[in-house]
Amino acid sequence: MTDHSPADLRRIQAEDTARPFDLAARLDVPEAALVAAHVGHGATRIQSLPGQLIPAVQALGEVMALTRNRSCVIEKVGTYNDFHDGEHASMTTDPEIDMRMFPRHWVHAFAVEKGDRRSVQVFDAAGDAIHKVHLREGSDLAAWEALKRDLAVADQSDSAEFTPREPVEGPKSAPERLDALRREWAEMTDTHQFNILIRRLKMNRLGAYRIIGAPWVRPLSVDAVPALLERVNAQGAGVMMFVGNQGCIEIHSGGFQTLQPMGPWLNVMDPRFNLHLRGDHVAEVWAVEKPTKRGPAISVEAFDAEGALIFQCFGLRPEKGGDADQWAALVTDLPAPAEAAA
Repeated sequence: MTDHSPADLRRIQAEDTARPFDLAARLDVPEAALVAAHVGHGATRIQSLPGQLIPAVQALGEVMALTRNRSCVIEKVGTYNDFHDGEHASMTTDPEIDMRMFPRHWVHAFAVEKGDRRSVQVFDAAGDAIHKVHLREGSDLAAWEALKRDLAVADQSDSAEFTPREPVEGPKSAPERLDALRREWAEMTDTHQFNILIRRLKMNRLGAYRIIGAPWVRPLSVDAVPALLERVNAQGAGVMMFVGNQGCIEIHSGGFQTLQPMGPWLNVMDPRFNLHLRGDHVAEVWAVEKPTKRGPAISVEAFDAEGALIFQCFGLRPEKGGDADQWAALVTDLPAPAEAAA
């Protein structure tokens, strides 16, 4: 990791217009170091845990919520309503700002002002972005001042210590437990049982997908990803799009109205929902079916070359306005690897 002083980082940022994520990668520093360098120069260190932070963010009113991983960015406009705190997991269940948060990864947080732009930015122990909140024209500026004042921490230094980034866990299978995987998969009654199941069998998500086979999992072509966006858009299908990282998952429920591909990026540019996806990062795509009490939960899931999950897309539940048959048919028609090669 390159050694830059906070003054160096402030100077470089003043002269460089690159996005912080890209600039941090180029400089070989954590993205959080770029923000920490501005403490005392427009940034304030604040409490990072969701239980303290999210109620203060809710008071801001309408904002833009942003969550990303290396390959995908989701942005939703709304208010952080209906917050439920928890030691291991917290959530907001507002129709627009729908999130799952894992507090142990919410380590560094800052309130940042740059000209007339204001944001809350949260990072993990390695300095990678977990979640960001961008104020909008109608956001409550008195609540913003209260957030800065009430959540400020004693340490207002312009540098920070970061731990090495944890490597991505590649696909982990246990072929000798395949019979147990198939048996217990068929017995699931809720999608939340899946993580418990694969942990017990010493596998992970991608490792299980690679070995279980039909009727539960089917490989798709990487071309299935743009096809998915195009068909959801064309058919007016309702979906639940999950995009996240180890500390936060943000969910869009609804359709995709405006598709704007640009170079390697596949973009959804709707008024209150944006998605930015690096199509060239997609290495594996799977159609997955899990049995539940309410019927099959069918998803399309994309992974990068290291085995990191990029996104999951489910059909919107019928009680939320989705059409299960439409979604099942849409997924069935997505291209398989052989079809793409042909």
